[in-house]
Amino acid sequence: MRDESRALDVRRGVCRWLLRAGVAPLAEVPLGGGRRADVLGLDAQGRLTIVEIKVSLADLRADRKWPEYLDYCDRFFWAVPPDFRLAALAAPELAPERTGLIVADRFDGDLLREAPWEPLNAARRRAETLRFARRAAARLMDGLDPEAALLAAE
Repeated sequence: MRDESRALDVRRGVCRWLLRAGVAPLAEVPLGGGRRADVLGLDAQGRLTIVEIKVSLADLRADRKWPEYLDYCDRFFWAVPPDFRLAALAAPELAPERTGLIVADRFDGDLLREAPWEPLNAARRRAETLRFARRAAARLMDGLDPEAALLAAE
């Protein structure tokens, strides 16, 4: 199975896990700093969760940008497929004390390590919550009326 297909399966399971946990997920979300979260979730208290999906050790080792995500969420998780070598995610440079771990397939996700809540700066939370809401509304509208995007002001 190709990495892209595996990542989509993991994303589906992660989103199902988040929904059960009371977190509304949105996939492929650009953040204020120019990065893109694989999954960004918003809970009823307005807290933001980022989930970064890794399907191979090479993908994990090549990722040098992930610490930047910590400035855009209240908690951060890694998500991997069931056959991933989990010991790699305990490496000190991956900050296991600050990151949670979810194992997921296309049907569901399981929490292996909880992520600590570290409150986001209030101004950043507001900006990212508005970005989340506008992105979600635009995607909903695009599904209802694909031509409506042409009317939206940039």
